[in-house]
Amino acid sequence: MRVLAFRHVPFEHLGRIERELVRRGIGIEYADLYQPGAAAPDPSGYDGLIFMGGAMSVNDGLAYLEREARWIAEAVEARRPVLGVCLGAQLIAKALGAPVYPNAVKEIGWFEIELTAEGTVDPLFAGAGPRETVLQWHGETFDLPPGASWLASSAACRNQAFRVGSSAYALQFHLEVTPEMIEVWCTQDANCGDMREVRTPIHPTRNSIRLAELAQQVFGRWCDLLGHTVS
Repeated sequence: MRVLAFRHVPFEHLGRIERELVRRGIGIEYADLYQPGAAAPDPSGYDGLIFMGGAMSVNDGLAYLEREARWIAEAVEARRPVLGVCLGAQLIAKALGAPVYPNAVKEIGWFEIELTAEGTVDPLFAGAGPRETVLQWHGETFDLPPGASWLASSAACRNQAFRVGSSAYALQFHLEVTPEMIEVWCTQDANCGDMREVRTPIHPTRNSIRLAELAQQVFGRWCDLLGHTVS
């Protein structure tokens, strides 16, 4: 089995997701369509697709994001596992017919999310605490696509996670980050504007042990969907 992961900036990679894929012997290939001249892959040849974050907006009219949105719609229609994180979650929402727009406030740093009633029994999240502290780094949000199951919310952003069918998952928050990734993010030029708005320093190691446990559960269970016939 193998998955195709779409990066949108070089420093937002799979992180802890990769650990779960490697543990299961699942092959990983990256698609970096944001780079000029990057070759377009054939997503139909992979068992699952993963869409990572980025500083751009799905509403920017970027050709490569429009292409990715079409591939998401096709994968969901074919019932192949799809996972989107932050920008990737917004791409899934847009691909499935939901609007993406600025959130009332930017969520940047460590914030609490709360699982919905559906979230507490979801195959990926069941067994997690009703409230968990996670890393957030976004200024936009989305409505739920038609037929989506609402899984999590936060005080500042209602739609934090959803599932479509049994194998397409969108997470607005970042479970995939390691302390090393957070340190890098805080120094990136693309994030300088965001960092000027952060009033409380982002401590890379805060909640790292619990975040690693959650990542192993959620991403491990998503990996287990690969190769299964889903409905």
